[in-house]
Amino acid sequence: MLTRRKWLRTALWGVAGAAGVAKLEAAQPERDSLKDRPSSPFLDGVPKISAEDYLQRQERARQLMGESGIDALYLTGGTSLAYFSGVRWGRSERLFAMVLPRRGAPVFICPAFEEMRARERTGPGADIRVWQEHESPFRLVARVLADLGLRTGTVGVEETVRFFEVDGLAKAAPQLRLVSGDPVTHRCRGIKSEKEVAIMRAANRLTLDVYRTALRRIREGMTEDQVAGLIRAEFRKRGVSGGALVLHGPNAAFPHGTSKRQKLREGMVVLVDGGCSLNGYRSDVTRSFVFGKPTDRQMRVWEAVHRAQEAALQAAIPGRSCGEVDGAARHVIEKAGFGPGYRYFTHRLGHGIGMDGHEWPYLVQGNSVKLEAGMTFTNEPGIYLYGEFGIRLEDVMVITEKGAEFLTDPSPSISWPFE
Repeated sequence: MLTRRKWLRTALWGVAGAAGVAKLEAAQPERDSLKDRPSSPFLDGVPKISAEDYLQRQERARQLMGESGIDALYLTGGTSLAYFSGVRWGRSERLFAMVLPRRGAPVFICPAFEEMRARERTGPGADIRVWQEHESPFRLVARVLADLGLRTGTVGVEETVRFFEVDGLAKAAPQLRLVSGDPVTHRCRGIKSEKEVAIMRAANRLTLDVYRTALRRIREGMTEDQVAGLIRAEFRKRGVSGGALVLHGPNAAFPHGTSKRQKLREGMVVLVDGGCSLNGYRSDVTRSFVFGKPTDRQMRVWEAVHRAQEAALQAAIPGRSCGEVDGAARHVIEKAGFGPGYRYFTHRLGHGIGMDGHEWPYLVQGNSVKLEAGMTFTNEPGIYLYGEFGIRLEDVMVITEKGAEFLTDPSPSISWPFE
């Protein structure tokens, strides 16, 4: 059996060696690579996640497994698999999984006919066990765990693993205890490294630059789809995959949009909410402004949302709960006359963000999770007046030892949302 010590020493797993890294990077979606992108000040020097980063993440996971009483972590295709291994694998009815033991090297479980494709993504030295079409992949997982010394024990299951995959393992290995892997995956992914924050800072600043460029070109009579097309085109010019939800006038009162369409007219609110993917990490920025001269009511609402966003930023200090940060923004909005509760500020304040656009933890009433340095969140208060308009302002913030800071410059005005 390949021990973790031997694996680390010989760098047999692909992402631990130069050849494996090259193969891994070649297998990533083009949108997540900086290769061949146009020159941009927002892309210069943006780091990539390295082979060493994956090893460090696995070591951190093992530490947390020890603290949580988990003997192995069970992951299938999805973001957490990519986070810990660098392997991106789409989900289907055929099981592709990784078992990360507390002691020893990771093992991949793969359909036999996909083995060569799997080796392209993991590198030639990875421990890959295959199952044929007529065989049970879950029995293979049980054998792998037994080979790792886990005929009994506790297996942490990553939160997005589908029911049939959990049920299949439970039936194949009834002697194992299956528990939530959240104490490991949430803790690892929730605290971002300096490199991760640097990538996210670049992605969010690039997004704001795209908005600034595209929105200079909007004209009266344009549809929401036409404005969204301008934004997509600007992302493409910069070589990244991105886009935005665009809502005009009364449609902006629907936080996630509506099937109705509005052409832009003088005096309408324009709400733009979107982002991009850069080196595997997401941005999320919302700007709301008035096309033309704002009314007193529009200004009053915008200013309340702006103050609420700033209040949340100031409240987001290590040791403060997620719920308290939501409450700081909600208090400002209620004090401005747009309450109580969710009446006009209809959603939570924000969500964690990183490799996924929405991830743990969440800035919402009642969430007692304490903020820690390295956590990243959207800060996006809003006021929605159905039949009139809606205002939302959103920037990503990172928690530091001293407090929170935005990764982008916040919106300065209801008339033009850029410095």
